[in-house]
Amino acid sequence: MAPVAPGPGPLLEADELYRFYRNGEEEVLALRGVSLSVARGEVVAVVGPSGSGKSTLLGCLAGIDEPSGGTVRIVGQRMNARPEAERAALRARHVGILFQSENLFTHLTVAQNVSLVQRLAGNRSRDPGAVLGSVGLGARARAYPSQLSGGETARAGLAVALANEPELLLADEPTGELDSAAGLRLVQLFRRHADAGCGVLIVTHSPDAVAAADRVVFLTDGRVQEPRRAAAS
Repeated sequence: MAPVAPGPGPLLEADELYRFYRNGEEEVLALRGVSLSVARGEVVAVVGPSGSGKSTLLGCLAGIDEPSGGTVRIVGQRMNARPEAERAALRARHVGILFQSENLFTHLTVAQNVSLVQRLAGNRSRDPGAVLGSVGLGARARAYPSQLSGGETARAGLAVALANEPELLLADEPTGELDSAAGLRLVQLFRRHADAGCGVLIVTHSPDAVAAADRVVFLTDGRVQEPRRAAAS
């Protein structure tokens, strides 16, 4: 795939996503016609009760899971219904993903984790130390994940997600295991990257993330309820 030049349209467009699972004889409807978009410079928070389909949605948006119906487009290119190698290449060029945990290889230093992601994408345009400095971890480049605090671990995971300067950042409950101060600092980093032109989608229960968002999307039983603009912080 040839790289896509930035355009005026949304970074992320999801149209009528469905996801069905089989549990024995029972069919589970995890997503029921979900549509949403994320623009450049925008933070979108996806909220809803446990079991509402939030993590399933994020997996489909990232191309990690295949929706049963509907389309996902990243910078105008279709993400779903294509070979995994092409989806992986699209992710590597345009998408950073931050999970609640398991973003780091424990046997590598923080800088080595960032460098590994860059090598896998064939991108060495940024020094890993500069990436870590952008999330306030420049002094911890040689530390191993076991030597980091919870807040530092989350920021190191964010550095890995940002290693290839993605246009779109997807985060799944990134503040779920953090105290309020560390969670707020992480949310502020999301906001800063959005203000620099990145599109950000956060699956979250965090009031701070909701307050920092430009839009809030409510999921209930796999359906989008009427979106509303986030309340001012």
